[in-house]
Amino acid sequence: MKLELRFFASLREGLGLSGESIETPPEVKTIADLRNHLIQRGNPWAEVLASGKVIRCALNQEMVRDSTLLVEGAEVAFFPPVTGG
Repeated sequence: MKLELRFFASLREGLGLSGESIETPPEVKTIADLRNHLIQRGNPWAEVLASGKVIRCALNQEMVRDSTLLVEGAEVAFFPPVTGG
C-alpha cells in the first residue's frame, strides 16, 4: 500500500525529515502496524517512534487511534502530544 507520511515537531527533528512516500508490505494494515514497521528500520526510527512514547496520529487529517485501518494513498501524520495553557 502506498502512503504519504508526515512528521511534525520533535519527531521531524529526531528523524531529520518532514515526510516521505512509502510502500508498505501487505501485513501493515493499521496505524500500529505502520508504526511498528517504521521502528523496524532501526535508529533513529526505533528511538523516535518507540512504543513507550506517546505519539498522536492523523489519517487524512483526522485524529485516529492505533487500531485504525490504513487506506491506499492516505496521508499519515505523526506528532507529539500538544500541550497548551
